[in-house]
Amino acid sequence: MHLSPRCHARTRTGTPCQSPAMANGCCRMHGGASPGAPFGNANARRHGLYSAGAVAERRDLAALLRSMRGLVDEVD
Repeated sequence: MHLSPRCHARTRTGTPCQSPAMANGCCRMHGGASPGAPFGNANARRHGLYSAGAVAERRDLAALLRSMRGLVDEVD
């Protein structure tokens, strides 16, 4: 393990990183494969909170509540 090639990245102090390198020449902390962010808006599709139908439904409900508050204010 101590004879394996070292990471070619530098630390904040300017010294070379001492971790063993992977095939890309960097260690797991300085250049490992990362899955990254999901493509598209995959997180919103999981729960449907921001789907067009849900947003329209909340908008309609808010309009209904505003009109009901207006009616209550007229009665008082």
